[in-house]
Amino acid sequence: MNSIKGLLTWKRTLIVSIIVLFLLNIFSFYGLYTNKFYFFKIDNYIFPVLSIIHILFLYVLWFKISEKELSDPPMRTLEYVLYIISLVYLYKLVETMIVLSSYSDFENHLIPSTFLPIGYIMLTLYAVLLLVTLLAVVYRKEMVGTYIFDDMNQHVDHYNN
Repeated sequence: MNSIKGLLTWKRTLIVSIIVLFLLNIFSFYGLYTNKFYFFKIDNYIFPVLSIIHILFLYVLWFKISEKELSDPPMRTLEYVLYIISLVYLYKLVETMIVLSSYSDFENHLIPSTFLPIGYIMLTLYAVLLLVTLLAVVYRKEMVGTYIFDDMNQHVDHYNN
């Protein structure tokens, strides 16, 4: 993990995350078997909606690190939602692996020549997304701090009359 952290600083992690999310948002409308884009299927909009929450977490992380602020309950909630979204990312990774492994099942059918190259690109992007998501959480723990709110009220100035 340290070698990955040496290669991907927290800023690079955020940039790579945004680029990968953008590419996967495009690919969420793409049909591997047909080599067409489907914009009228509601299922294809799930990933882009979830990626908005991911980008919001990345923005909050960037803001907290830049301003040297401590973690807060809204950030904690976003991170917990990101854990659930990561399960969706893992599902999409496994689903892509299953689709790619079905290539030999359809040898007698007409499969586009882009099936394997784009499939492997999508597989790699989902794996990278899971990696940078984990790395973003690691950077949050190291640079922003843990979620300890028991002593939070001790740091607030109270005005007593």
